[in-house]
Amino acid sequence: MPATILVADDEEQLLNTVRAYLESAGYTVITAQTGQHALECFHHNQPDAVILDIMMPQMDGFEVARQIRQESQVPILMLTARDNDFDQTLGLELGADDYVTKPFSPRVLVARIRAILRRAGSHTPSERKTLEISGIQLNQETRIVTANGADVDLTRSEFELLATLMAYPGRVYTRMELLERIHGEAFAAYERTIDVHIKNLRAKLGTDIIETVYGVGYRVVPNE
Repeated sequence: MPATILVADDEEQLLNTVRAYLESAGYTVITAQTGQHALECFHHNQPDAVILDIMMPQMDGFEVARQIRQESQVPILMLTARDNDFDQTLGLELGADDYVTKPFSPRVLVARIRAILRRAGSHTPSERKTLEISGIQLNQETRIVTANGADVDLTRSEFELLATLMAYPGRVYTRMELLERIHGEAFAAYERTIDVHIKNLRAKLGTDIIETVYGVGYRVVPNE
């Protein structure tokens, strides 16, 4: 059964183009041109992934993403203005899994959606069911993460990133390696995505087990 993608953007020509490329790739596509309509389509159709433009009438993409995240961990890809770090950072902090900057190649967008869906159905790199380091426990079957016994609510990308780092404590990963692990492919333009996810993880976990190795990348500090 083909995956269903909800695409929300108020530019009709762009919407039609994205729909055509996604349908050619084998996906079922639902479209919306306002934020409110996007939420209604989400609730009615329960899509497998959501593509959200930020600037939409009635309700912007940030608010749509925030409301979706209150009830679902469905993959979300944000469409942002070119070189707008604020848009990209805020979207990721609200729980978006990825972003593509406008103007973009529809083929790149399809590749990003394919990677997000592949990641959503993939397994983490370690065969161990439960990983535990410095009071942080991660269960790869239930996808539950706790910090000193308290549940921690992570986005799908944050979970995959933490699972990758915890599976091999002490190993240093470059940003590009981490992008490859959590997205299935890596683009240099999206390296900043990893920095935002790491910042969010540190805040949610309330601990410094993720260490920055300057000039290289990140690692989880192993238990002493």
